[in-house]
Amino acid sequence: MIRKAHAVWRGTGRDGDGALTTDSGVLKDSPYSYRTRFEGQPGTNPEELIAAAHAGCFTMALAFRLQVEGYTPSELATEAAVSLDQEGGGFRISRSALSVRAEVPGLDEATLARIAADAEQNCPVSRVLNAEITLDARLA
Repeated sequence: MIRKAHAVWRGTGRDGDGALTTDSGVLKDSPYSYRTRFEGQPGTNPEELIAAAHAGCFTMALAFRLQVEGYTPSELATEAAVSLDQEGGGFRISRSALSVRAEVPGLDEATLARIAADAEQNCPVSRVLNAEITLDARLA
């Protein structure tokens, strides 16, 4: 399986701007720029997209792991907070903090912690990130 996204950039790093498009069409010429990345202007940025990918991947992995263990979640709500830190003359994604609130009938906190840790370690996005990953898993 291969998934693709396309980026187009025009101009300098600080004053230029670009657009991101995915083959699925979910993103179509979505704007990104220095301003959307560092100044909170409307548009997206790579870190936000990595956070979305990590939250989505982990949550789906958790749902599969829960199913294997015989549980059916009513709802899994995950936030991924990706940190971009200055390092030397550049920047580095240093951390992704996952926080999940799970509504799962019959599940206790200790079992959730165990299953969620396994899901985090085996989620393909977790495995590709070269960053510290933290996990806070609690029943809702």
